[in-house]
Amino acid sequence: MAGQGLTSEPLPDSPRVVYAKNPLVEVICQVRFPPILKIAAEPPAEFQEKIRAEYPLLTEKQPDSIELPPGLPPVVAQVIRSSLPKGKLAGYEFTSADEKWKVTLTRDFLALSTSAYRRWEDFRKHLERPVKALVEVYAPAFFTRIGLRYQDLIRRSTLNLAPDTKWSDLLKPPVAGVLAESELAVAVEEMSGLVLIGFPYFKGKVRVNYGVVEAADSDERCFLIDSDFYTEERTNIGDVHDILGYFNRQSGRLFRWCIQDRLHEAMEPVPVEAAA
Repeated sequence: MAGQGLTSEPLPDSPRVVYAKNPLVEVICQVRFPPILKIAAEPPAEFQEKIRAEYPLLTEKQPDSIELPPGLPPVVAQVIRSSLPKGKLAGYEFTSADEKWKVTLTRDFLALSTSAYRRWEDFRKHLERPVKALVEVYAPAFFTRIGLRYQDLIRRSTLNLAPDTKWSDLLKPPVAGVLAESELAVAVEEMSGLVLIGFPYFKGKVRVNYGVVEAADSDERCFLIDSDFYTEERTNIGDVHDILGYFNRQSGRLFRWCIQDRLHEAMEPVPVEAAA
């Protein structure tokens, strides 16, 4: 179970909270498995029936539009897409009625994504039915990769913070980097960083991309913390929820480690026990 030679958790513990002003823009869970040709060869009618009450909308995906694991180089992504059977569908998307939750099924992975993440228990509940349907209908032998990705976008405008609030007042020094230099910070137009951290259990890792980005709907400069937790160890089907639960706990620790108390308070934290 242990990996990387680590004997203790690299991130300090922190109380679980739910933010009233939630910075998460998307959360994605993906489980990969050895290719199952049956998924690509025929419509997943039985799978759909098992999840249709929760995900009634269906979209058939072509090879050029299918989602691939995050962080793949373009050349690798093109090779994967070109290897898919020509003239056949690459996968299927099943979406909730409010279009805030989406299940993607292809011949080698199942994914759940949402723009409405509130707390882990709710996300896990949405995930249980698709994973159960995958196991019952297609019986994958094991999982080859388990991933849980959190994308947090810090927007000062939504937190009642002045536009000129210094990023160094909101982010810890290792994350703020050059933005901690007051004279230089105002002139920085782009800034990014990347770090890969290992964990002592499940041979887990997290790849964190962070930096200044421009909001998609305005010219506001925001700060993105994109954390992709994963293990590429061959995993028994029954262990998936334990691994994902571990990654979720580490995600809370990581985010709290990245931010200053001022940002933490601006997002209006509520103890998870008190959150509805």
